[in-house]
Formats: sequence, structure tokens, C-alpha cells
Amino acid sequence: MMKANEIRTAFLEFFEKRGHRVVPSSSLIPKDDPTLLFTNAGMNQFKNIFLGLEKRSYSRAATVQKCLRVSGKHNDLEQVGRTPKHHTFFEMLGNFSFGDYFKGEAIAFAWELVTGIYRLPAEKLYITVYQDDDEAYRLWNQEIGIPAGKIFRFGREDNFWAMGETGPCGPCSEIHYDLGEEIEPGAPRDLIASGSYRFVELWNLVFMEFFQDEKGQMHRLPRPSIDTGLGLERMAAVLQGRTSNFETDLFLPLIKAIVQESNQEYPSGGESDVWVRIIADHIRAITFLIGDGVTPANEGRGYVLRRLIRRAYRRGNLLGLDKPFLYRLAGTVVDIMKEAYPELMSNLPYISRVCLAEEERFIYTLNSGLRYFEQYAAEALAAGSWVIAGDRVFKLYDTFGFPLDLCQELAREKNLEVDEAGFQQELERQKERARQSWEGEARLKEKSIYQNFQQLKIMPVFYEKEAVEETEVLAILKDGRPLDSLKEGERGEVILSITPFYAEAGGQVGDAGVLKSSHFSGMVEETFAPVPGVIVHKVKVLAGELKTGQVVEAVVDASRRKAISRNHTATHLLHAALRQILGDHVRQSGSLVNNRRFRFDFTHFAALSLEEVEKVERLVNDKIRENLPVTIKVTTLEEGLAEGAMAIFEEKYGEKVRLVKVGDFSKELCGGIHVRQTGEIGLFKIVSESSVAAGLRRIEAVTGEEAFNYVAGLEEQLRQLEKLFRVSRKELLTRAEKTLEVLEEKEEEIKRLKQKLVQQAGQSPEMAVREIKGVKLVTQKFEGVDIEALRQYADNLKQKFSSGVIVLASRFEGRAFLVVAVTPDLTARVQANKLIKDLSGVIGGGGGGRPDFAQAGGTRSENIDQALEKSFDLLGKFL
Repeated sequence: MMKANEIRTAFLEFFEKRGHRVVPSSSLIPKDDPTLLFTNAGMNQFKNIFLGLEKRSYSRAATVQKCLRVSGKHNDLEQVGRTPKHHTFFEMLGNFSFGDYFKGEAIAFAWELVTGIYRLPAEKLYITVYQDDDEAYRLWNQEIGIPAGKIFRFGREDNFWAMGETGPCGPCSEIHYDLGEEIEPGAPRDLIASGSYRFVELWNLVFMEFFQDEKGQMHRLPRPSIDTGLGLERMAAVLQGRTSNFETDLFLPLIKAIVQESNQEYPSGGESDVWVRIIADHIRAITFLIGDGVTPANEGRGYVLRRLIRRAYRRGNLLGLDKPFLYRLAGTVVDIMKEAYPELMSNLPYISRVCLAEEERFIYTLNSGLRYFEQYAAEALAAGSWVIAGDRVFKLYDTFGFPLDLCQELAREKNLEVDEAGFQQELERQKERARQSWEGEARLKEKSIYQNFQQLKIMPVFYEKEAVEETEVLAILKDGRPLDSLKEGERGEVILSITPFYAEAGGQVGDAGVLKSSHFSGMVEETFAPVPGVIVHKVKVLAGELKTGQVVEAVVDASRRKAISRNHTATHLLHAALRQILGDHVRQSGSLVNNRRFRFDFTHFAALSLEEVEKVERLVNDKIRENLPVTIKVTTLEEGLAEGAMAIFEEKYGEKVRLVKVGDFSKELCGGIHVRQTGEIGLFKIVSESSVAAGLRRIEAVTGEEAFNYVAGLEEQLRQLEKLFRVSRKELLTRAEKTLEVLEEKEEEIKRLKQKLVQQAGQSPEMAVREIKGVKLVTQKFEGVDIEALRQYADNLKQKFSSGVIVLASRFEGRAFLVVAVTPDLTARVQANKLIKDLSGVIGGGGGGRPDFAQAGGTRSENIDQALEKSFDLLGKFL
């Protein structure tokens, strides 16, 4: 019985022996592909190669790619746990040919591996091909020897693959495994067509031999390619003699841990089995997402992670777990996967902390959501309806993470139903909003403008030079259209044959500078690389005219670049210092480096203390004073990682990488511009440390002259404070503390006086007490009383009037304030938060609160009498 680790190893070794380069899995966060939320197939990291946008030194590759499918046409979320083969996170084993071998070799490789290495019996295997692919049919039938009765032709929907509306595409062929008639009897072709669980689709071989144009017409590619995908979880189930992926060594330790946590029996034959499998599936996705730098958020990738955590936690609730537990299961995931993904080991403390924090947050929102559910249920009953509105159910789902089935379950307990159709309508609207906000397709189209220039011979020399005396203008663009020239005052985009300008990448901004000749001068405002191999300069013409074919001199703004390089090298020092002081779980999760300052995002689960900030700052400055050498070596990705270099979550690395070493203190893979010695940085100063999202922190810092200016600014502020307090700097802190003490005493005295005035006002005729339908309504108006004093007085009146509704109004500093309080015995009939909602409109503002207490503020202070008067009518309507 082959274990999952053995299946992975056998696959990679098989293809490596056959001339394939073994390429590591890319991150779950796609790099430079705005059309994808997550990596969902093995070919994602090779997409630019298939599109002809990128070249590698190898033409054959093999990978084990981590994938996630939770959205779009590949959304299997609702099927997870209910079928034996659907997952959110999974691993795809793939072999690829980039214009090298084609159908014959791909089919022969697949058959040899499946039957020769994995030793699956040939009689259990069935083949599908595209209906018009006679070549694939012939290869399987005549070359491999598969009987005609076991090769089935299917149409475009099942056996034809396309990258998108346009681009590479082609027929595909699948290998299916028969688990046996005892699962479902019937004709194999019909069962495969219907998606029967008796047949497992093991491997899909895609033959990219066509290019589909905008009109839908297909043209043969000059160099056809191969893209295959074999599901690890499915192959593990087959090789381990199981009918479900959840019964393999990839899941069984997890299921055992969940059963121990919940004291549940598994399998029980009931719905609880589904809940256990959902948790087992989701915690794998959660662990890998956090490990790849995703943190819980309200949009994008972070929202998907948040949904998965909450979905899994809710299933734990149904199993009887009412405290955080997922964070412990992350350790089990790491134990299972550590051989294939050793980086999970060092990230485990961070993964667990992020997961725990989100579980705790959900417990709070779940409790809050239950209160809202009770409110919505009461609204439905009050309106004489037995159905909770779909928009209300969606709000619970969207805001509090309530799954639809939870709302349905709670509704049944009250003999109510939920408007499922209305809920689905709101869900579709949200999906449409998400599609509109995800600008992937537009950005991809924008990139296509520059693809026509990839054939140009462009030589970047920004690592070696800061100026080029002669470089030819190869192309000029404006608003996406090619031009012959740019005149004085015009802006456009310019492509040069040789460029010393660094293009924005890896968080470092692009270079600026000038282009000039005897009859022209222009300012390079920005430099970027929209597609591999094309460097674009945004230019403003200052004098003369710039034409295509013209030869110009290109000069980088050297002082600006120097400032950028100081900041960039400082990010490496900061990264190493954070890991040394906070722990190895710290990893860079994004950065922005310009000539003024830099921003550095990193994974950490808590705010840094003042002492930690000081330690980090001191360590970085120590390394600057040591004047460590900064050395750069061009190497392969594998060798760079083997040397202990840090790689960044979302970066996409090519075959050759630059290994940047700062003494023995830091090693990172980086394509940016750096100083030669750390002493050139001069001074490093942290300006701020803040939160970006759960488990993600941000440091902003300055170096060199900007750091000096920042410190000089602080010095000036201290001098101004010395003048203001009229003391020396040594006495400044003591004087400030004493001044604050005096201010606090005065504020307390003012507060006591205000409360005294309010108490005295309670005896004034301004207070009105009326009885409406047996309920006392107390109203009173004040002048110059703030909201805090108003709240305290309302609490006092609730004690004085054991039963009643209190409405107080005050005009304070040009604004109107309202407070509504309801005694506990009346909140079932009258809710303060609903009463304040109607009253706040009168004073031109808004407010909210609880059923027993609410407040509001507004700009129309002249209407407070009107608001008090309206309270009598509103209370009558409530009662």
C-alpha cells in the first residue's frame, strides 16, 4: 500500500528520469495573474510559458502543486464532506511539455506510471477522449493496447480544455479507475458520463494544439504542448484500497483528532459524519492559506479564509464543541504534510495563533448574530408572517458568518421558515459585486497591449549602469495606441533598446530620470514592466520632439536611486531583525520601497511592545554601523533555497534568481537594487508599527537623510515644548505629567458640577411625566449638558421610576443629543433602539443602541422640543 508521500516521490522521480525539471509548488496566491483568486491547477505557474510570454531553459517540467478551489466554475464547497472526492484544498501532480513531446509520449508516460510504477491493474482502467480526436483514440487503442470497448468518446463539455475565451486550447483524455460493480452496477460509459462514484477520474491529459481567436476560430499551434493533472487524494484512495479520499493517510489522522476533540463516534452513519469530513477538509485549506500569507479579512482572499474557518467552527458547534479547537488541528495537518512541505513546521506557531484569533472573533460575532436572529424572528411574527426575509438571512450570513442551514435550523425551532429564494438572490448580487470589483480580466487585457513588443530586443542594464549614452527609441505609446512621436508638453510611454532604468518590481518603485539628445529633453517619471521582457518608461517631453528610431541618452536620477537602495537593503535588515527578536514565524508579506520611506508588512500575531520596537531598531542600526558587505550572487532557485535564503510569499521566481547576502546576518532572494555596504544606509528609524489585518503587522521606517530629517523634526518639537512649558528638557516629562494631573482633576471637578446641575434640573418644571396606555413617559430638556451626563441622569431616572420610558434631550455646543431608556419590564413592548431611530431624524442625525438604552446625535439643535413632543405619539404607536 503506497502512502501519499511515496506517491508524490514516485511521480517526481519517474518524470525526472525522463528529462523533466522538477519545479517546486508555487504559492496558493497566484503571482502576476489577476484573473485568479487562488492557484487552482498545476499549470497556473506555467501560464506565461504556454502563452508565449516567458521562456525557460527547460522544455519539460513536473510538479506537485498545492491548489484551492472555492470560487468560480471550480467551486466545490457545497459538495465537500458529502461526496468521497470533493475538496477545497488538494494537491495536483502534473507533467508538462512546452513544445517538446506531444500526445504519443504523454499517453505512454501516463500508462507506464499508472500500470508500471503504481501497479494499477489494466483491466480496472478506462479511457475517455474528445469525440473528434482520432489520434488520441488510435494511440490508446493501437499503441497502448486498450480495447475499443474501454475507450469512450465525449463532447466538448467533458473532453476539451480552453485557457479562456481566447488563447491555447485543445482536446483532453482522461484515465478512469473502476472501483467495482458493488458500488453501482451499469454500463461503464453511462456511469462515467453521469459522474458515478464507482469511477474515479485519476488523470487528465490536455493536448494544447490549437489557439482560439476572438472570433472563436481555432488555429493549429506551431509547437503544441502538454498539460496534465493527477489528483493526489484520488490516487491515494485507489492505491490504498479505499472508496473515499477521506479514508486515506492524508485524512485519517485528522478525522481521528476531530473525533477525540468532540467525543463523537465515526462513522456513525448520520449527518455528523459529514460535519467531521468538512472540518477535516477545511482545516487543511486553512493551514495552507495562512501558511502562504493569507489572513482573515472582509474581502478577497482573506474573506475566503474567514468563511472556511467559520464554516468549520460551526460544524464543530454541531458536534458539541463550544470553544476554539481548529487551531490545535493545524498541528495535525503539519504532521501529515511536513515531509512534502517542511516550511509548515516553522510557520505552525503563527498559523495556530491566527486561527485561534479568528475562532475567538467568530464566537463573539456568533453570539451577536443570535441576538439579531431573535430580532428578525420577532419582526416576522409581529408582521403576521411565518417567513424571515431573505435579505435578513443574508445579513446574518454576510456579517456574522451564519450559514443558511443554521438560520433554517433556528427558524424551525420557532416554527418559522426562511426565504431561501430571497437569500440566494442577495448572494448572487454579492457575487456580481465581487466580479465587478475583481478587475482581473481588464488588467489582463491591458497587459496584452504590451505583448506585441516582446519580440523587440530590449537590453536591461540597470544592475550595472546608471546611464547609457546611446539607446534607440523602439516604440512610443499613448493611451494604449502606438505613436510615431511625442511633442513638447505631451506624456507617453517609451520603450528603449537599452535601458539603465529599474522597472518597478518586488515592492521597489521604478527608477526616474531623464532622456535627452541635442534636440530633445524629457523626464522619465516612472518605469515598469507590464509583461516579461518589456520595460516601459513613462515620459513627459520637456523640450523638442521624441520620435521612434531616435537615439537618445538615458540617465537615471542617481540620488533618488541611492535613497531607494538604502531603503531596500534596510528592509532585508529589518526582516532578519524581526525574525531574530520575534521568532522564525515572521515572514515578509509585502512591501513598498521608495526614495522617501519604506513600508514592510510581516506575519505576527500581536502588536510589538515599545521594548520590542526598540530592540529591532537597535539591532538594525548595529548592523548598519558594522558596515557589513552586501553581496549578490546569481543562482538557481533550488540552490538559493538550499543556502538558506528567504523567499517571499507572493513572489514568482524564474529559473535564475539573485541571492542577496548582508554579511552573515541576512540571506534573501531579491531582484532589487541595493547598497554595497550597510554603512551607506547611515541611520534607520521606525516611524510607526500598526495592524494591517489579523496576524499581519506593518512597520513604516526611514533611512539616511530622511531618518536624519525625521529625528531633527522630533528635536524641534521638543524645543517647542521646552518653550511652551518654560522648563529645560530634563524637566519636561515631569512638568507634562504634573500638568496632566491638574487637567484630570479639573475635568473631574467639571463632571461633578455638571452632574449636580443635572440633578437640580430634575426638580424643575421642565420635566414632564405622562401616562400613555398605562406606561409612564418621562421627558426632559437640558441646555449645555453633554451626552455622558445625559446618560448618567437617565440611569438615575430608571432607578427612580421603577417602570417607564425616559426620553432626554440636550443642546450642547451647537448639537442636539437624545437619550432613550426603557426599564427592563417594558423592553418586550417598547425598544429604545427602535424609538431612537425615529426620533433621531427629527434632529437631523442618527443613533442606535440596545432595547433598554439608546442614544443619538444630530445637527438640528433647534428641533429638540419637537423630538420630545414626537416621543408621546411614537410611544402610543408602540403600545
